[in-house]
Amino acid sequence: MSAVQTEPVARPAATGTAPAVLAATAAPEDAGLVERARAFAEPLIASELLETGENMLAHADAVARILRDMAAGTDLQAAAYLVYASEMLSRPHDVIAKAFGEAHANLAVETARLVKVQRLSRATQAASAQPDDPAVQTENVRKMRLAFSRDLRAVLLRLASRLQTLRWHAAQRRPLPAVMARETQQVFAPLANRLGIWQIKWELEDLALRFLEPDTYKQIARWLDEKRADREAYMAALRERLARELGALGIPARVEGRPKHIYSIVRKMRGKGLDFNHVFDVRALRVIVPGVDDCYAVLAWVHQHFTPIPEEFDDYIAKPKPNGYQSLHTVVRDPADGKPVEIQIRTEAMHAHAEHGVAAHWAYKEAGTKGYAGVSAASSYDAKIAVLRQLLAWERDLSGALRDKGLFDDRIYVLTPEAAVIELPQGATPVDFAYAVHTNLGHRCRGARVDGATVPLHTPLKNGQTAEIIAAHDGRPSRDWLNAELGFIASARSRAKVRSWFNAQMAEATAARGREAVEKLLQREGKTAIKLEDLASQLGFRSAQALFDVVGKDEYSLRNIEAVLRPPPATAAPPEDEQLLRKMQGGGTSDRPAAGGVLVVGVDSLLTQLARCCRPAPPDAISGFVTRGKGVSVHRSDCSNFREIAARHPERVIPVTWGGAARSAAAVYPVDVAVEAVDRQGLLRDISEVFARERLNVIGVQTQSVKGVAWMTFTVEVPDAERLGGALAAVRAVTGVRRAHRR
Repeated sequence: MSAVQTEPVARPAATGTAPAVLAATAAPEDAGLVERARAFAEPLIASELLETGENMLAHADAVARILRDMAAGTDLQAAAYLVYASEMLSRPHDVIAKAFGEAHANLAVETARLVKVQRLSRATQAASAQPDDPAVQTENVRKMRLAFSRDLRAVLLRLASRLQTLRWHAAQRRPLPAVMARETQQVFAPLANRLGIWQIKWELEDLALRFLEPDTYKQIARWLDEKRADREAYMAALRERLARELGALGIPARVEGRPKHIYSIVRKMRGKGLDFNHVFDVRALRVIVPGVDDCYAVLAWVHQHFTPIPEEFDDYIAKPKPNGYQSLHTVVRDPADGKPVEIQIRTEAMHAHAEHGVAAHWAYKEAGTKGYAGVSAASSYDAKIAVLRQLLAWERDLSGALRDKGLFDDRIYVLTPEAAVIELPQGATPVDFAYAVHTNLGHRCRGARVDGATVPLHTPLKNGQTAEIIAAHDGRPSRDWLNAELGFIASARSRAKVRSWFNAQMAEATAARGREAVEKLLQREGKTAIKLEDLASQLGFRSAQALFDVVGKDEYSLRNIEAVLRPPPATAAPPEDEQLLRKMQGGGTSDRPAAGGVLVVGVDSLLTQLARCCRPAPPDAISGFVTRGKGVSVHRSDCSNFREIAARHPERVIPVTWGGAARSAAAVYPVDVAVEAVDRQGLLRDISEVFARERLNVIGVQTQSVKGVAWMTFTVEVPDAERLGGALAAVRAVTGVRRAHRR
């Protein structure tokens, strides 16, 4: 037995009952739903066994009756069958939805999925070297909470199912796996407590203790049985006296004995270091009256006729427990024998709430204005929010020990106005919440209300709060959100989404800039009839968009396009070119540098020029290309233009190297530096000052700003390319600069 009582109370059977019994108190149309669900499930589960060995149909019958006794609706009683039937179907959602509707299918499939998750979790925990690992338990609780938040009715289904499993093991005198008993004691009983379902809570605790500590359980039960006859005779006389004298005062009171819960007795003995004879609630009564005023009138009478123990008085009417429980608790001594008696005083409504909790009340019925845990529940929505908050508190309670160790304190759970649960990192703000709900909502976020009050967007959210986002019809994120010092975003995921939006905008602007440059070139060349896709293909790009991207980033020279648009005429080479080529082919060696400090291998006194497309400077690796009439054009070896023309005319490529004059103190070389930055006032000045500090002369600047992004090209003179590295690092350190590189 799971509880010892002052008088016999009928216990629910451990096995199933016929559907007519299940629906005995239901309306005819509701009874039909339960009967249909049982008839649907019976051929599928009648011969199946659960992992515990219990018959699946008998288990479902018992679960349905427990739910009925909790005053749950017939939709939940029907779900007791559909959950187990769904495990036998290949397409459970479709089949159940067709027979019973979408809502029943969702509940059955979601609960069945949770059952499987818990089964796997128990198997993992049983095989673990640390079966009581709190981290494993907390993760299991988190999965349960996520499933419950999708459909709160699953809470009652799982509690009723677990209670029946323990009852069956007790009735069959079979040992319960320790991992399941611990899960009951550490997870399910606290869940029932948080939801105020005391009837389920006490029985789960007693049954779990029976399997975890059988010797302790039997010892307390034996002590309770030793003086049962004397105690029950005393309590019967006291009940009769209270009812009679309160009735004489005009207070219609129902006085009943309160069950003795063995787990509660053990906990008090251990927690307070008491022996059995000093546990106050071994003798206990409950007085149920119509109204709150009657409660305090009964309390006054009890304290007048008995000796109260002040430190054992609790007023849970004035200050309800977090789960909504309300009652007056007092412990008094009977002057006749000096022994303590615990008396609980409550109204009928408080008693109903204490027995079944708000979850059974709410189970998809109207909540009325009964409220829950201090929340006025004017609708089923308000009650749902209240239950969800208790689920979050339940999870927080169970992981409290881990938080003391610094574990599992990195998450919070915030509710949407539709009562969905959103998981966020600790310190998350309304902006994080908006992005977690939907990326587009995050982009359009302009304000927030938390628990009905308007708050700044950088306000840290707390567990269990309800957040509502105020969004613009067509908005965009703010760059301030990326500033960590302002505290708008705590989630790396949200920050990545904001950056992605701005990167997409920059990519779009870059491509637009590249397209504009290409189209202007085509207009100048009179080639507007050329299809852009065909042009891109000729240049080796997979699409015109890819061409626009690299042109917009200044990574591809328009001269390459000009070369395609203006192919050279097939004319004979000028005499000087022929002479130059003959010199190249004839060989010979010279170490005399040409103009610009460049030494052309094998040819002396040769005209050279540094290519403007890549602007080489010592000690860059360089190559030469023999032009028509302009001598040798010297390129950086990695120049895209050079690679293009060298591929078409490999016979005109000539080896070149830097001569000794290239590194003289007087020699300087112009190089281009490309800068991309957030446009702001004073940006050009700040970057120019960097070059001045580095003693580099700026001889040219080109700037363009599109949608708040500035692209700048600085032409600076350097004695060699190595001097540029320090300058680039200093430019990148300027506020707002995103990229700075040599073109």
